[in-house]
Amino acid sequence: MSLLDLDRRKRVELLAITIASLRGVQVNQDRDRSLLSIPASTQDHMQGVLNADVVLVMYGDYQCSVSADVYKMIKAIKRELSAAFGEDYLCLIVRHFPQAQIHLQAQRAAQAAEAAAAQGQFWLMHDTLFAHQQKLENGYLVEYANNLGLDIPQFLKELSKQVHIDHINEDTENSGITTAPALFINNIRYTGRWRITELTAAIVAKSH
Repeated sequence: MSLLDLDRRKRVELLAITIASLRGVQVNQDRDRSLLSIPASTQDHMQGVLNADVVLVMYGDYQCSVSADVYKMIKAIKRELSAAFGEDYLCLIVRHFPQAQIHLQAQRAAQAAEAAAAQGQFWLMHDTLFAHQQKLENGYLVEYANNLGLDIPQFLKELSKQVHIDHINEDTENSGITTAPALFINNIRYTGRWRITELTAAIVAKSH
């Protein structure tokens, strides 16, 4: 490890300690006893490796603006921590939690993400859906699939037959949560505020 990398690592660790003391973030998070119901596995959509120091599992809703904001925040944190500690430091897993009772297009969007995943393009579709939350009607979903170079007849077939609905329902029904977004850090639910400094502190603390 270079001196530059070492300095960066020390800065991030100092950030975690400082924020924990100044903002009241509990490093051990003893008050949070909510555990991840479904263990992370290779069946999940993930960026990173399961034996990473920190495994984040995020449940999100494509029509939920807070879910989009939290995902954007996590992406920024992941870039920073990967630069400081290495690419295998943090593994991000995303799961579906469409809140169909308030977001009428969320479940259909989740099905579109899974249909894209079947053609090896989950993450690009995932990012596209969060970036265009106001445009999730069927026509837009087909447009996004076309822009990603997907097999459109296959994509439409899977949507019309709801091929992936059972998988999405399993994510939702077995999650143990009642609202999205929800984030678990090394199997423990994060209950702090959705602020980048506090979330970064909680993530770094969980690896020590």
